[in-house]
Amino acid sequence: MLKKVLIGSLGGAAVLTVGILLGHYAIDKGSPAPSWLPDVSRDLDESLLQDFMDAVDNKKIEGFLRDLTKVPHMATSAGDEATVEYMMQHWNDQESGLDQAWRQNYVVYLSFPDPKKPNKVTVVAPNTTVLHTAREREKSYGPDQDDPEVVQPYAAYSPAGSPQGKLVYANQGKPSDYMLLNKTLDLRGTIAICRYGGAGRAEKAINAAPYGVVGVLVYSDPLDINDGLMSDSNETYPHSWYMPPSGVERGSFNTDYGDLLTPYLAAKESTYRIPVENITGIPPIPIQPIGFEDAYVLISQLGGESAPANWQGGFNCTYNYGGPGFKPASQFSNSDVKLEVFNFAKLKNSSNVMGIIRGSVEPDRYVIYGNHRDSWVHGAIDPSSGTSVMLEVTRVLGRLLKQGRWRPRRSIIFGSWGAEEFGLIGSTEYTEQYYTKLSERTVAYINVDIAVFANATLRASGMPSVQNLIFTAAKQVKAPGLESTSVYDNWLRYSNRTSPAYGTVPRVGYLTGAGSDYAAFVHYLGITAMDFSYTYDRTKTKARIYPAYHTAYDTFDYASRYIDPGFTSHQAVARTAGNVLLRLADSLLLPLNVSDYAETLEAYLATALELHQGSAAPPQIAHAIVFLKSAVDLFRSAATQLDQIIKSSDLANEIPLKVRRINDQLMLMDRAFLDPQAFPEKYGFRHVIWASSSSGHATFPGFADAFARASLSGLEGDWFRVHHQISILSQAINGAAHMLMDGFQ
Repeated sequence: MLKKVLIGSLGGAAVLTVGILLGHYAIDKGSPAPSWLPDVSRDLDESLLQDFMDAVDNKKIEGFLRDLTKVPHMATSAGDEATVEYMMQHWNDQESGLDQAWRQNYVVYLSFPDPKKPNKVTVVAPNTTVLHTAREREKSYGPDQDDPEVVQPYAAYSPAGSPQGKLVYANQGKPSDYMLLNKTLDLRGTIAICRYGGAGRAEKAINAAPYGVVGVLVYSDPLDINDGLMSDSNETYPHSWYMPPSGVERGSFNTDYGDLLTPYLAAKESTYRIPVENITGIPPIPIQPIGFEDAYVLISQLGGESAPANWQGGFNCTYNYGGPGFKPASQFSNSDVKLEVFNFAKLKNSSNVMGIIRGSVEPDRYVIYGNHRDSWVHGAIDPSSGTSVMLEVTRVLGRLLKQGRWRPRRSIIFGSWGAEEFGLIGSTEYTEQYYTKLSERTVAYINVDIAVFANATLRASGMPSVQNLIFTAAKQVKAPGLESTSVYDNWLRYSNRTSPAYGTVPRVGYLTGAGSDYAAFVHYLGITAMDFSYTYDRTKTKARIYPAYHTAYDTFDYASRYIDPGFTSHQAVARTAGNVLLRLADSLLLPLNVSDYAETLEAYLATALELHQGSAAPPQIAHAIVFLKSAVDLFRSAATQLDQIIKSSDLANEIPLKVRRINDQLMLMDRAFLDPQAFPEKYGFRHVIWASSSSGHATFPGFADAFARASLSGLEGDWFRVHHQISILSQAINGAAHMLMDGFQ
């Protein structure tokens, strides 16, 4: 035995000696370092970042916006095709273009009004005499509204039909509104009129149908959009930014995002399509938007009891429920309202325009910057403010690229999405087509849709991990019109919160719904995302959105006169979003902070504990919450541990694979929050932290909705769902924590 040990020891020593000698004599100590080494350890060049921001030109942005809004460009129209060619021209420019640009086509299901049979809304007397006809097209104040390509106001995906019945007022069309209204009136066979807000567009009809309502009208109330102002002689556009009386908000009336016939499949020509009758989330009854001038004519004549105080709007009349129908003394007494909707749907070719700047070190890691291209009419603010900003960002980066001064560490992909207005279609189909590739390789997604709502302050939303990244960028950009003030300091004055870690900081919102093209990246793929815009001072207006939204008045004239004269807010957004883009693309270590994520999870947990405390929840809920708290604690511990590893490492001199490993942990952490079984009733929502919620509580959405339902019903089955949601959360948060750790303990 001893002999074997001695022989083994001598053999091992011999091998070690040979290895040392080979290493000593085989390596040429005078050899230079590998040529790739400086690139691999290269970090963000702050001076080049400053050159980028200095080069962003507000006049160029103005020129882009002027070009983009010359004609209406609704998805798949001739105007839309012109914008495709415009984007391709600029992204293929020899002096300021990208490495490559191409169009990506999908065959998608869209809904249109019939130009030969315009939709109509009339008041019809018992003898069939038409007593009032709502305006079919918005009033013209200039050549933009006279363009023959201005589409009639309509509700995309509303079914065709000609319902007729007595009118009732249903406030915002929420489930609670119809429930209350039904206690007073028999709603069977009625037409409901609702104001925008409170519930999604399609939900105003979806919520109505079970009560027997046969048709719905929807309008923008002056109280909600115009601060009560209604006259176009001196108060509304063209005299101010407010919506004129005939203005109508168009929109897509569907609850699900992506192409409706190809759920979870990219809508290519050969793709399987579900039967049209199997589409969910669209109005089951006809619905039509109208201007508030016509809504006033109808609501002011309604009979019945006075509606509650919180149902009253901006008209100088009492908002009544309806008799149903009109007052006996009204000129419309005993008359019906009739809707005639002639919408039709068809498959259409829609294009994304894609561009890329290839990375030099990590070309297989993608930072994606996107904005949709299509609009309802001219779309100066929505979406062309964002498109013009994106074009300026790509112009400046393209010049640096073509001059040989810069190439990013990681690849940058630009997406000009098609058919967003019909339900985020272009971006969703892209994520479905490249699901695996994007899931495994995408660092982050930046969305700049409406770049400028107004010119008061920055508004930003995103995952908590990007908070400090956004703050860093905002501190380096000057606020428009305030040369000594940064965008950050200006933002802090308008919207702030108290952070346990940092004190008072600007408030960064969360991407909890499907309001723009970030939806599929966040909810379906679990990709870290953010959204940027400049917006208005909410102490000076209660407008729920900029007043010309989705109307024929969202024009270059409107944008340049009332939204951002001088285009300096556009410039500030371009500089801020571009700064973030370069930091994500060029930093050696991804600038994502997981401890900030832990802070949000802890705040969500605290709210969940408050809801549970004092409730009638069965004992197993309290037991499950203990495990949820343990998961959040583990995430905090893992985040702190990773922060310490990062702070104690000289990453520029580390083995490159260590940097790559840490970056992958940061990049993939959000993917751990995905659970395809968490929300089976919500199409495309898999992220258990950021799914939409109807509870009104700032906590985990699945838990909040299930808890609200169980607390109301008290049913054992509903408490089972609460327990299920807590288990889903605990597992996801544990999984995310382990994504930040090297081991499995």
